[in-house]
Amino acid sequence: MNIDNARKEIDLIDGEILSLFARRMALGGEIGKMKEAAGLPVENSEREREILLKITRESGVELQNSARILFSTLFELSKSYQRSHKVVESGFPEKIVSALENTPALFPASAKVACCGVPGAYAQLATDRLFQLADITYFNDFGAVFQAVEKGLCRYGILPIENSTAGTIDQVYDLMLDHHFYIVRSCRLQVKHALLLPPGAEIADIKEVISHEQGLKQCVGFLKSLGNIKTVTAGSTAMAAKIVSSSGRKDIAAIASVECAGIYQLKIAADNIQDKDSNYTRFICISREPEIYPGAAKISIMGTLPHKPGSLYRLLARFAVLGVNLTKLESRPKRNENFEYMFYFDFEASMASPELRMLLSELVSDGNFTFLGNYAEITA
Repeated sequence: MNIDNARKEIDLIDGEILSLFARRMALGGEIGKMKEAAGLPVENSEREREILLKITRESGVELQNSARILFSTLFELSKSYQRSHKVVESGFPEKIVSALENTPALFPASAKVACCGVPGAYAQLATDRLFQLADITYFNDFGAVFQAVEKGLCRYGILPIENSTAGTIDQVYDLMLDHHFYIVRSCRLQVKHALLLPPGAEIADIKEVISHEQGLKQCVGFLKSLGNIKTVTAGSTAMAAKIVSSSGRKDIAAIASVECAGIYQLKIAADNIQDKDSNYTRFICISREPEIYPGAAKISIMGTLPHKPGSLYRLLARFAVLGVNLTKLESRPKRNENFEYMFYFDFEASMASPELRMLLSELVSDGNFTFLGNYAEITA
């Protein structure tokens, strides 16, 4: 047999597989209807386990893993097809549909907004990209921003969530577990750091550099070029600039935005000192209630998965069946729970899709996942 003959035989086999697959899915759909009529759940993990054990025994050692993956995928496709014909009674879809219908066509030009830090912080720059003119209230830490939104002190809160150079903002992810909120928009802000000195100081005088932890991480190369310099962390890059401005010293500097130079009367000794020019920080805009504006094309959810082999794979397969593109998957250890993790997902999709609403409704109804928002992301 040559390669052409082998391919022809494979084509014939593929045709048989497709025909059998269509028959299997049709039967699965009928079973789904009978399950719904009888009030039975779509999931039957015990039967799946029995079939997988049988397949493993009969497939031979060489094909065991491949056969198990193949049939696990078939199970997920079949269950997804059954769910697509099932009516899920949950307040979740109605709440989201209400947000879709009642959210205004345009994102607000102005609002009362909570930010972490002081004037000149990158959170303020992100706010200025999201709103034409925001009434900003500054807070000392990220937790206070969450609380300001929860308590209704501010309609929105702006929080950094990840940086393209330094990675995720761990503190914000941890705080997400403790607060109730929705993401209504996000902004990818290009971060350009500068070394700011007190008037009259020179780089050669500097013995100490102050900045936010992320700012220091993003400028490691430049800091090394300064030699034996002490680094000190501040609550934000803008706070670092404020500290340097009020210190009265000539031997300290701040890593912050160039905007901070004008605000705090400092001089720019060097600009664009970040390690990478493609240095972006992603900020989220949160609110107390869901708001879904036209053009929302990103969805975020957060939740836990059972400690079972393949549980993450099975969830991802359900999204894959709907053609959803996953853009971020983050796992965070749950506090006070040994080896328990919270998963954070970003994916490109819209809640306008009934099939996706059905899937998210099931995840939320099970109590394992929280819907965080459907929103648009801008790049500034």
